[in-house]
Amino acid sequence: MSDLREGGLGPYGLDGRVAVVTGGSSGVGAASARRLAELGATIVIGYNSGRDRAEALAAELPGSGHFPLHLPMTDSAAIRAGAAEVEARLGRADILVNSAGTTRAVPHADLDAMDDESFDRILITNVRGPFSTIRAFAPLLKRSGDAVVVNISSLAAVNGLGSSIAYCASKAALDTMAMSLARVLGPEIRVIGISPAGVDTQFVPGRSREALLKQASLSPLKTVCQADDVALAVVAAVTHLRLSTGCTLLVDGGRHL
Repeated sequence: MSDLREGGLGPYGLDGRVAVVTGGSSGVGAASARRLAELGATIVIGYNSGRDRAEALAAELPGSGHFPLHLPMTDSAAIRAGAAEVEARLGRADILVNSAGTTRAVPHADLDAMDDESFDRILITNVRGPFSTIRAFAPLLKRSGDAVVVNISSLAAVNGLGSSIAYCASKAALDTMAMSLARVLGPEIRVIGISPAGVDTQFVPGRSREALLKQASLSPLKTVCQADDVALAVVAAVTHLRLSTGCTLLVDGGRHL
């Protein structure tokens, strides 16, 4: 395996590496793109409907060669086409951050409010979508020889508390799937999950700042998680956790305790 510490921007630079970030046009994905670009990586900003945001982010990132790419989690054929475009334009992929996801706020006790269409959409986007993306990019990642897949999961996978029962189930499935994939994709590819508690973004429709503050007040560190906190964990998974795979790291201020 090659040594990431050979990078040109200090002890853990990512010069010459290519990072594909799904859901990269906003929130945790955009924060991860910024942090990885600062270390020298070329960023492919995957988006579904946020093309304008993805283009703007590509233009402002440090370095060069960054570009937006349509990677809709519900369309496996489009994801395969995206992987082919990355290969044609850049010739490699070393890092895949699966940050794309969706949810719908539904009270857990109201079972009838969780309709089949919403349940299916959440599972397809949050589970099948990342699987399809890993499958499509696996040949490029294996060719790297020292690649990393980072899945943005959630504390909801652990405690079953989240925006909806379907969302909790989808993130638990993502974590279990990561264990299976880590076994079959090693040694060339590591697979690591990052599980934050509530993040200060617009991801959950209708969630207020007050709700985030209340959640944080119940944790030992009493701090609201920012998108950049999660991005820093992504960077750590890529650069420092060289012997970690098939595991999920909590970035929750101790909320699980």
